[in-house]
Amino acid sequence: MAYKIRVLLDVEKDVIRDILVNETINLEDLHYIIAKSFGFQGLEMASFYRTNEDWEQGEEIPLFDMSDDGTALCMRNCLLKDVLKNEGNNLIYVYDFLSMWTFFVELSKITDTKEKDLPKIMLSIGTKPDKAPEKEFTAEDLFDDLDNFDDETDIENLDEFDYDNY
Repeated sequence: MAYKIRVLLDVEKDVIRDILVNETINLEDLHYIIAKSFGFQGLEMASFYRTNEDWEQGEEIPLFDMSDDGTALCMRNCLLKDVLKNEGNNLIYVYDFLSMWTFFVELSKITDTKEKDLPKIMLSIGTKPDKAPEKEFTAEDLFDDLDNFDDETDIENLDEFDYDNY
């Protein structure tokens, strides 16, 4: 079986690759295929992240097994067919943690045809910019209600606080 994988680079202008690969490759092979199809050498650290249909980042699948006993999840021990099982399944791929190039990876089609000379780039739209876009990390502001917090102990001067009572 062959998998048609659509890969979108998270940048302002569309940069897309449709890649046809064998379903039996591992994620390490997919990492190199994606990196090279977008003009990278594939030498930087990278990770895939499991995700749902809303592209919410889940479990990390790193490039290398960094456990002491060598049994942790990593790209080399994850087959593509075991991670992307159905059409529409997604992954997030992050390449080069200093630049944070981020890609959206979707299994767009499973074909029964026996293709030779895989992987193949089936569609190429756009070119990657010279520099990765700045990422904005946002979270809920947990301190919005901090001013409304009613503390029974009013501590104006910490030097005068009696720690022995606690």
